[in-house]
Amino acid sequence: MSSTGSRNAIVYNPERSSTDSGQFTSMLSFLRLLRQRYTKAVEQAGDRDPEIQSAYPSLLQSLTLAESSLHRESLQLIGPSEPLHLGVFGPTQSGKSSLINWLTGLPLAVPSPLAGFTVHPQGFSAPRSPGWLDRLGLYFEGSRRLSSRSLDASELHAFGFDVSEASRLPDFLNGVILWDTPDFDSVASNRYQDAVLRIAALVDVVVLIVSKDKYGDLTVWEFLRLIEPLAQPTLLVVNKSDPESEAALLASIQTKWASFRKDPLPEIVSVPYRRDSAESAMHETMAPRLQPKIRQLLALSTRREGAAHRLIETHWNAWIQPVQAEHMLSHQWRERLDALLSECMERYQRDYLNHPNHYETFQRALAELLTLLEVPGIGSALHAARRVVTWPMRQLTRLGRAASGRETNVDGVERAVLHQLAQHALIQLSEELMLEPGRDIAEQRWRGGVGQLLSSRRSQLLGRFDQAAQDYVIQFRPEIESTARSLYAHLEEHPVVLNSLRATRVTTDAAALGVALHTGGIGVQDFVIAPAILSMTSILAESALGHFMNRAQEQLKRKQMDAVHALFERALCGPLATIPEAIDPGLRIGITPEQLENATSLR
Repeated sequence: MSSTGSRNAIVYNPERSSTDSGQFTSMLSFLRLLRQRYTKAVEQAGDRDPEIQSAYPSLLQSLTLAESSLHRESLQLIGPSEPLHLGVFGPTQSGKSSLINWLTGLPLAVPSPLAGFTVHPQGFSAPRSPGWLDRLGLYFEGSRRLSSRSLDASELHAFGFDVSEASRLPDFLNGVILWDTPDFDSVASNRYQDAVLRIAALVDVVVLIVSKDKYGDLTVWEFLRLIEPLAQPTLLVVNKSDPESEAALLASIQTKWASFRKDPLPEIVSVPYRRDSAESAMHETMAPRLQPKIRQLLALSTRREGAAHRLIETHWNAWIQPVQAEHMLSHQWRERLDALLSECMERYQRDYLNHPNHYETFQRALAELLTLLEVPGIGSALHAARRVVTWPMRQLTRLGRAASGRETNVDGVERAVLHQLAQHALIQLSEELMLEPGRDIAEQRWRGGVGQLLSSRRSQLLGRFDQAAQDYVIQFRPEIESTARSLYAHLEEHPVVLNSLRATRVTTDAAALGVALHTGGIGVQDFVIAPAILSMTSILAESALGHFMNRAQEQLKRKQMDAVHALFERALCGPLATIPEAIDPGLRIGITPEQLENATSLR
């Protein structure tokens, strides 16, 4: 046996282990979830989305049929001891109820000249055991079992089931459940379509009855194509036929069958039109023609083990195509965010790390270095003084600068650059979503939903990013201090340079500027161009420490690059990545890749 065959036997064999039952349940749950999501999409779309209105109903029909077929197998309603089910299907006014009565010779079903009169499936049977009826009730979960005469057209969650004495039924029907079904072609049929499909998945033999006026309707042939994977023995009945045009009608049916089905054309029974024919008279005429053919079809029934699997294999790609398309959009969104992150980092390097006038972090490290230099008589005092006066001086300076309007950001250029980069990224994404609406309706809906959420959340996203950027600046300060300590340790290894600094007034003046920078008394740019700082950096650069100082600056930049990369990834791209998950459920399917992968593995 092939691997595929073995797998199918395991998953869909009625004699299955507890593990296989779990697989059954998992696949059934997935099909139900998928059907619920598509149903929600159709409801939300309304008349605004004709593509969904035209494409999704067929997906829902095949999903409902497969779900019902799988449910039937899960309840083990297909064993050799189980009764056979025979279903009569057809469009409105085709004579479904009448055919039930012709076949049995009993007034079981209620014919009506009103289109759409039957809105519930109605079963007719010889007495069944209570246990079997309970399992049948599980198959029709959510629907009440009532007598046919008690059904109410306003309550669709019900099915009829009537028991007749076995002696009154033809002998070949004693072990058979007969099902009369609603139509599938009227405008109102959307209300009870699921019930028709449930019966289609349940029955072992199909009798399709059409009138000469409706045999060519597309809904008839779409129904026949839909149930083909179930491989049910089928009989076609053409009601109210005209003997003079019968040959042409049969030829037309044969042509249509070849267009919609791949299996051989079943036998066709014609019922000539008779005005005011009584049911009893029609039984006498039609029973001899119908009963032998039905008996033969019942004998051909193979209990249809594996029918659910065939349905799933037939329709799987169509079912998951919208899901895969949505996953592709989400994947493309994540790729766009990755590209956006790279763009932000390139701009950060250009506008800050490598900018000759903007980069200030290493200058702060030099300011820290100054506080570490032990200049006799002043180094320790400056260091202690900075710790004492930093807070009040910083506050006073901040108030003075705010009052004059000269500076509002005490953290300098870097935070301004980070804010501008995040703001630009959000604006750029919004414009892309607006200017590239999508290739199809599904993508347009998805991009529109993401765009609306991004627009409504932009201020919040930017505010949270700014807060995260402020936290980053504070958390990165130990790296600046570590760089300063590393420079000082290396300077101690070169006492000549250290003593030359201490032997001049440069270090004292520079240390004072360092205190001013720490307390907010001057800005970084003022600090950099101060003569004392220029003299000190010149001495350091021209000494043996110059190469090490350049290397320390590059190391600090690399650490800064990594920290800012993590900042954008965490505080900007992370929240942006979750936006598609918050789209209105009516605008997305919402099946995760993991759910799809798990369901696919069950096939």
